[in-house]
Amino acid sequence: MEKETQNQEEHDTGNKKAQGDGAQKGGFWKGVLTGALVTAFAGLAVVGVASGINVIERSVNGSGQNSTSVESTQATAQNRLDMKAVGAKLNLLQSVVNRYFLFDEDMDKVEAGIYKGMMNGLDDPYSTYYTAEEYESLTEETQGVYCGIGVLVSQNRNTNAVTVLRVFSGSPAEEAGMKRGDILYKVGDLEAASTDLDVLVKEHIKGEEGTYVDLTVLRDGEEIPLHVERRMVETDTVEHQMLEDNTGYIMVSQFDVVTGDQFAKAVDDLESKGMERLIIDLRDNPGGVVDSCVQMAAYVLPEDKLDGTLLTTATKEGESDRYYCKDGQILHEYNDGSTDKKYPKPDDHEITVPIAVLINGQSASASEVFSGALQDYGAAKLVGTTSFGKGIVQSLLPLDDGSAVKITVAHYYTPAGNDLHKKGLTPDVEVEYETPDVSDLNIYDTIPLDRDNQVQKAIEILKAEQ
Repeated sequence: MEKETQNQEEHDTGNKKAQGDGAQKGGFWKGVLTGALVTAFAGLAVVGVASGINVIERSVNGSGQNSTSVESTQATAQNRLDMKAVGAKLNLLQSVVNRYFLFDEDMDKVEAGIYKGMMNGLDDPYSTYYTAEEYESLTEETQGVYCGIGVLVSQNRNTNAVTVLRVFSGSPAEEAGMKRGDILYKVGDLEAASTDLDVLVKEHIKGEEGTYVDLTVLRDGEEIPLHVERRMVETDTVEHQMLEDNTGYIMVSQFDVVTGDQFAKAVDDLESKGMERLIIDLRDNPGGVVDSCVQMAAYVLPEDKLDGTLLTTATKEGESDRYYCKDGQILHEYNDGSTDKKYPKPDDHEITVPIAVLINGQSASASEVFSGALQDYGAAKLVGTTSFGKGIVQSLLPLDDGSAVKITVAHYYTPAGNDLHKKGLTPDVEVEYETPDVSDLNIYDTIPLDRDNQVQKAIEILKAEQ
């Protein structure tokens, strides 16, 4: 789910789209934003690209003696740090800083840097330390619900201009009249281009629910004042529409807590309109929360194949978890036979029309779990290019001081037992994305799906199956 390097720095929760090798279904032309923008949701700042496909809500106290089996770093087993030597080295470094460092120290940042450095030393791009503030933002991110105005904005690194990329349907920003492509000129009396986007969002646009923020946007050279209420906003991670010939199309931008329910509603709506075939677009989807991924897969698949298995995981000790469907329920069973207290969950639905799933090189982790399950069941054709290849699970472990660590704990496997880590999913039909002629479109216009060659190939494949 997380990519080790990103040309576009992300700070938001609702639409963490990496610029990959696939379609620009969100509206910008291929390559227009690459390397140029910092993006953020007005109302929430986010750490990283994605939080991993597994979230463990367990607390670790300072001594490490609790149910998570986090041991003291002074244990005598092999591969343990010599904490006495480390402490002596830190004292030496502090004395050097005290003697020679020109500027004032921010001791909170120094301390956090020590912890981040330890996790960085694991040489795993997915394992990291979060300060209490970062963890709070991360938790808010994965919920898919936040207090803000409901807009995705970007900041050009060269000009610092802040541009509205997306206004969520039914959001306070939409109600106030904000439009995609608006330039955010002022927040109150503060010029938006005069400050870092993360600071602008956290300290000036975010605020208490029910309060208002005064914004000024530029549109066609005109200054337009907007009085926008701050309130709880649910991120739209799922978009859908009915294409010609009763072909349903669902695009999932990421897997947040709200995504499973949003997906089910989209499917239900399309089925009520007579859907005869379905395209599920996971291109540039970096992944997200495993429970939503499993919920989506269960809503699509039958339970009478592959023992109803949707996903399995295995730790380095060989301990395994299994997500599966049985008797109209979704279950999560641990290695010792115990079950996850969040389960069972109801599952009384199956999609029987032909399905195509669009993937590309930025479809990662939970996207690959979902796509791999449908491929193993023979329930869908994968169309596009080979996926990212992130087949490992991260657990998020909160610490008692409000901070947290995210750490890689297991491999995951598709229902048929395939390990796709660093390999990715190979599409059934490989189709490279071809940038269409967009000379007649405004830069902020969405590229029509009838100009998307991968979507059109999926439609061709689905019709051929019927």
